[in-house]
Amino acid sequence: MRYKHLSNSALFSKVIFAAACVAMAAPISSALAVSGVSTTVEQKPTDLLSQQLLLADNDDDDDDREVDLPESVKTSILDDISQRANVEVSALRIVKAEKITWPNSCLGLKGSGICSQPLVPGWQVVVAGERQMWVYRTDGSGVLAKLDEESTQIVNRTMTKVQSVTRQTSSRTTVQQRTMTVQRSTQISAANSVAVQSQKAGFTLAILQPAGEISEVITRVSVKSKHGNKYHKERFLGDYKYKIKSKAKFVKGLKAGDRVVVRLYDTQNRFLGYSEFECLSANTMVNLILSANPRKYKVVRTVYGLDANSDGMIDAGNTTYDYFTQVSGERVSFLSTSREVQVSQFQVQGLSAVAANSVYPTSFKQGEFTLVRQSINVSSANLAAALKATPGSLVSITDVSDDDSSTYDVGQLMMDYREVGVASGIQVNFDDVPANHWAKEFIAELAALEIIEGFPDGTFRPDEQLTRAQFAAMVNQAFNKVKVRSAVSFKDVSTAFWAYTAIREAYQMGFLDVAGSEFKPNDSLSRLEVLLGFAEGLNYNVSGSPEAILAAYTDAAMIRSDVRSAIAALTQRGIVVNYPDVQTLNTNKVATRAEVCALLYKALVSTGQVVDISSQYAVEGQNVEVQQTDDDDDDDAKFRERRHCNQGIGNGAEGCDPGNSQPHGGSNDEGGRTPGNK
Repeated sequence: MRYKHLSNSALFSKVIFAAACVAMAAPISSALAVSGVSTTVEQKPTDLLSQQLLLADNDDDDDDREVDLPESVKTSILDDISQRANVEVSALRIVKAEKITWPNSCLGLKGSGICSQPLVPGWQVVVAGERQMWVYRTDGSGVLAKLDEESTQIVNRTMTKVQSVTRQTSSRTTVQQRTMTVQRSTQISAANSVAVQSQKAGFTLAILQPAGEISEVITRVSVKSKHGNKYHKERFLGDYKYKIKSKAKFVKGLKAGDRVVVRLYDTQNRFLGYSEFECLSANTMVNLILSANPRKYKVVRTVYGLDANSDGMIDAGNTTYDYFTQVSGERVSFLSTSREVQVSQFQVQGLSAVAANSVYPTSFKQGEFTLVRQSINVSSANLAAALKATPGSLVSITDVSDDDSSTYDVGQLMMDYREVGVASGIQVNFDDVPANHWAKEFIAELAALEIIEGFPDGTFRPDEQLTRAQFAAMVNQAFNKVKVRSAVSFKDVSTAFWAYTAIREAYQMGFLDVAGSEFKPNDSLSRLEVLLGFAEGLNYNVSGSPEAILAAYTDAAMIRSDVRSAIAALTQRGIVVNYPDVQTLNTNKVATRAEVCALLYKALVSTGQVVDISSQYAVEGQNVEVQQTDDDDDDDAKFRERRHCNQGIGNGAEGCDPGNSQPHGGSNDEGGRTPGNK
């Protein structure tokens, strides 16, 4: 290969392009594969690495990357970046543009509301500024232009690493050596980007007041967990006394897309302000900035961004979200600009200057749960008891340490505050599930997660057998996975059946198999059938010797040869729970509601959606790293608002919407009969 001499600026330009290409390749190909649609791509992602290797042999003008890009698309993107980042359009340049047919009107981006129009021809464009890069998705004309936040983060992390390697390269190194170093570094950077993405979401929260004299505040923290394209009800995480400028970390039990709510009070319990922010893919650094006199001027500036190395600072080169909320009476408004804000009170050394236009995450700006320019209630009758109570009256206030060492386990906080921390109307304690019941914690936490419910008489009936329809309802409520097979019309499941939608979707996700054209919804399930449902639905395979793993069971010889690998895979991931004897799998036993709750919760743990609950009946798993994916389907009908049927799970009786009823466990058949009352 010929290596031409390049100036430092020219070489750096090539490095920018290489970093962008490598970082974009994986997200693009992954998104297209998941969409399951035919795409038209003028330059395939798989070609990008080859392109990178040829960069050193191509010193043509970079402007050829903009060939055929419509002026309207270019203008739409550059104007949006200019407003977001407060930079001049003249300081931006397009370094990569390629035609792509997107799978829907959301341009293949998740959390973008209802997606119509199956195929949208458009563009993917990479723009570079002096210190930052952005990745955009647009339609063909630029009328629809959306920031691809995930790819933008990857590009900037990769770019930072490439810059570091370039600076370390000796000026005496030949151009050939330098180019090879950049190539290797870029490949490593892309791999490191994936590693960062797999980190657990969490956040570091700091409270600041640059222009006032308040020394301490009470910070009330809660979370609205993302589930599909909706959110669970707000859940209390505690009241914390912060000294101004202090920081505390909240780890585990969170995922990207969860919304964290913060209410601020002074030490006399007077309400000072409100904010919400969205958890990012790794640790999120959040700064809440109070006005000079928050008792009268109840405005809070929220500044946050990715802090992948958890050093307490927003990483350079990533999107920084920056916006204001203002409280008036019992309502809070999310402001779109800072024009009417007394910005001088919110300038903090080390943070960016206040921009004219607010920068919000996409989900705050569009879709069903948009907040920008909205006014919402800061309190309501449906909130958890702890969120309605005066700070310190129901739950003790926790002091945050002065040295920024305080770290809190969110998953544990959820369980600690469960009885007072879940929304009004969510039942977590049941009359027939006493505190010493072996599955108490599994049942209570699944109820708190809004996956299961009890019966109208206040019971859960943990020892009742579970039917195939009920199992379909539970997994359909718990998991959001890509459909792996087409829907089937079962002869014995009418559209009027209470679990019709749940059965249809659970089958499409791969959780239940059938023989022939009948589903047999009212048949009971054996423990083996439940276990196989999880193994198939989650697509788990064993790593290592199945026989060695199955040696944990005294009845291993009774496990059929054709399912041994599947059971071993579940055992390896810590999903198996055996009551009353942890060493006896008992595959032929009919599964009870309590047993399925325990297995379901452990399956959720294995996917990283919830924190683990220890149990003496849980078979200890091995450390198998499972890639966590977000397979939300924004068009999924199961997330439409549904009217609950009665009798604990829904029964298709008059007054219900049988096609869309939301079952939560129970034991009712199509005629509305409850066990024991046939």
